[in-house]
Amino acid sequence: MQTNDIVIETPGDLTAEWLSAAIGAAVAGFTVDRIGTGQMSECYRVGLTYTDGADGPASVVLKVAATDPMSRQTGLALGLYEREVKFYSDVAPRLGGPIAECYHTAYDPHTGIFALLLDDAAPAEVGDEIRGATIADAMLALAELGRLHAPVIGNESLAEAEWLTRAAPLNQALVGQLWAGFADRYGDAITSDQRLVCERLVASFDAYLANETVAERVKGLVHGDYRLDNMLFGRPGSRRDLTVVDWQTVTWGPAMTDVAYFIGCAIAVEDRRAHYDELLRAYHQGLGSDSVITLHEVRDGVRHQSFAGVMMAVVSAMLVERTDRGDQMFLKMLDRHTSHVLDTGALDILPVPATREALTPHPDEESAHTPGDEPLWNESWYWDFADPSQGVGGWIRLGLVPNQNVAWINALVCGPDMPTIALVNFEAPLPADPAIARADGAELRHGAITPLQSYRVEVRGTAQEYDDPSALLRDEPGRPVDLEMDLTWTTVGTPYTYRITTRYEIPCTITGTVTIAGRVYQFDAVPGQRDHSYGVRDWWSMDWVWNALHLDDGTHLHGVDIRIPGMGPVSVGYLQRAGDAVTETTTVAADATFADNGLPLTTVITYEPGPVQATIDVRGHAPVRLVGPQGQISQFPRAWVTVDTADGRHGSGWVEWNRNL
Repeated sequence: MQTNDIVIETPGDLTAEWLSAAIGAAVAGFTVDRIGTGQMSECYRVGLTYTDGADGPASVVLKVAATDPMSRQTGLALGLYEREVKFYSDVAPRLGGPIAECYHTAYDPHTGIFALLLDDAAPAEVGDEIRGATIADAMLALAELGRLHAPVIGNESLAEAEWLTRAAPLNQALVGQLWAGFADRYGDAITSDQRLVCERLVASFDAYLANETVAERVKGLVHGDYRLDNMLFGRPGSRRDLTVVDWQTVTWGPAMTDVAYFIGCAIAVEDRRAHYDELLRAYHQGLGSDSVITLHEVRDGVRHQSFAGVMMAVVSAMLVERTDRGDQMFLKMLDRHTSHVLDTGALDILPVPATREALTPHPDEESAHTPGDEPLWNESWYWDFADPSQGVGGWIRLGLVPNQNVAWINALVCGPDMPTIALVNFEAPLPADPAIARADGAELRHGAITPLQSYRVEVRGTAQEYDDPSALLRDEPGRPVDLEMDLTWTTVGTPYTYRITTRYEIPCTITGTVTIAGRVYQFDAVPGQRDHSYGVRDWWSMDWVWNALHLDDGTHLHGVDIRIPGMGPVSVGYLQRAGDAVTETTTVAADATFADNGLPLTTVITYEPGPVQATIDVRGHAPVRLVGPQGQISQFPRAWVTVDTADGRHGSGWVEWNRNL
């Protein structure tokens, strides 16, 4: 039997025949016990017995995707599963050093199901990041890291592997928000020196990353989390002196990242200072006598990458579930890594902080983009409008999901004294021309008249009419009704590009007509918004509240309050006051309540700086129901609203709530 004949998703899928084929020895029976407490993956020790005369390992370790759907979707969307599987299948065989033998790899990029069958390092002992390493264990870990790096350091062939070089979703805007949350959480436990290092790093983060990717920097394989908690130190009976686990964050980047990260945190500050030269030499000697990397280059690279641990302490603390041990560990990491930065004088290599202007899109961005190969790669155009004087508003979306070969056509109109009209099709054929999408009973045409300045959208088809808009969240049918739209969005604010993802937003006025069952609504420069987004988009891995509001004094407000499981709040947005430059928000926080039917009741949105506090009054509901490729369901209520600010201003706009079931 071939090992790829059976898909291993859980330990329950294991058979003696499958294990025999994977290990290469006749397995008579096996036992399974859960080990570890990982959230993104699950590990099991598989005890083995063999038929007479067969010889094999006493136990192996099975690693599979998390059974929790949210964790699994996150691991899939972030590429964590793909990285680890491809590390063991494509890279590990050419390396030496502290890597477990791998008997089997399997990965499904559509579902996230993966399986690794690895040798068992038992009775090895896991390191303890809080206690720290002895100098002997630290020297071993660095020498083995050198052995691991030596075969590929500076070898640009790995730099061509897309899965290994995928850009991390960290930039100055996101790191700044995470640091703000970290500083608020730990307060007085953070010393003035630690704050100095963190604030200097955050202020220069984008420029620092750019400097570290220049060609002159030596590149190599980066584990990404080379710390004691991911190390199994050999004890009598172990297969090797050290085994390094958890390769889900492996990348190709500055070669000394793991060295700096380990030295900066694995050892007590006084021990590091006393043995610093020995530790650097241990790694350098592990590279081998024929290495082209000098000890001076190692020292300089470690100095430059000493910030990696500072960043990891802050980011990791805000991404994982908070625990008492976690608080201890992250504060210890912060102390040791910031001391490392200061001891090496690394602050001197940070670029001078510069005032950042808001980003604006290039006119070419209006067009469709070449899709990536990820299952959830998506390109979406959204358009909305609201006319409080007529009591009507609407929104339109075209979504292209090329790797599922479908398009999404959504066009909805609603108001306080009218039914909700919904033309909703999530299974339209993927159009050959992204400017013209068609399905049975629906057609959507769109295109820029003048890029970034004016944009026309036409929709026609048979929609459904609902007296109760929450029926859309239950996937219930309405009454057929003809719908036509012919609208033009004209830019009235500054087009704004996100820093944390590929997306831009444009405040507009809207002119044109909407015709419902023969009744024509005429609009003349009513307020609204349009946006364009492309990249991997996973509606089922997080919740958010999106908003675009337009005040009567000419101010435009926009923001997204993003809630990712196990992570502190993340937001993005702007305030555009009439005649002023765009002010990027540092915080957008939305406090919302919902009825039992899934529709929003109340929402208060606060924007910082300012602050501006906006109280939302829902005037028309236009929700849709989003079903993921694995059956995940997200309720996606959208509503046009009027708004009152705490300082007495008024306006209107649209708010969107993404709520995972």
